[in-house]
Amino acid sequence: MYAIIQTGGKQYKVSQGDQLQVEKLDATIGDQVSFDVLMIGGETVTIGTPTVAGAKVTAKVVEQGKGPKVLIFKHKPKKDYRKSQGHRQPFTLIEVTAIG
Repeated sequence: MYAIIQTGGKQYKVSQGDQLQVEKLDATIGDQVSFDVLMIGGETVTIGTPTVAGAKVTAKVVEQGKGPKVLIFKHKPKKDYRKSQGHRQPFTLIEVTAIG
């Protein structure tokens, strides 16, 4: 059985026991979070309008972290202008515990 959930403006296909990185959630390590379900698949497919009524995906927060550094470099040729900047996107690692 699998489900399609939406969080952080992105959609993810999850099944029980999966671990995935999502956009940062306001939760601490060990908290239970729940998501609305857009679609449930398996032997039969149920599509929500926009969500499946009564269906939830629960997950446990495993880790809060930052992704790899992305370097931004801007320059203008022949003008002696150079600007360097770095960015690390925060994420939350979750483990899906139940689909129901």
